[in-house]
Amino acid sequence: MMQLSHAQNTPPDFLNAHNTARSQENYAKQRISTCTLVHSDGHYGENLAGSTGSMTGTTPVNLWGAEKPNYNYNTNTCAAGKVCGGGAKVVLRNSVSLGCASVTCNNGGTFVICNYNPPGNYVGQLPY
Repeated sequence: MMQLSHAQNTPPDFLNAHNTARSQENYAKQRISTCTLVHSDGHYGENLAGSTGSMTGTTPVNLWGAEKPNYNYNTNTCAAGKVCGGGAKVVLRNSVSLGCASVTCNNGGTFVICNYNPPGNYVGQLPY
């Protein structure tokens, strides 16, 4: 394989992108029996979504994006009692790799996982 001089075009970059996608597919398959939204505890930033029926690929992204009104960029805080992490992961400026997988669970529901690399949502850091 020819090595390119661009920072994000080396063989490890291609391999890491594939491994991200593979890990999501494997983890999603583990959720088939229960469809429970349980994080994988991997080293990537992670969003989960689930439904009692089928979902299109845009549905989970829209769900996470709907968290935006809960987030105050100027103070880098989330409104009390609200959720903001999913929406922030979708717009992380430093995440250059994305791996997503979706499975239909035994109960007919859908489990979706998306991972972001490098991860973000660190305390004190703005997402974008």
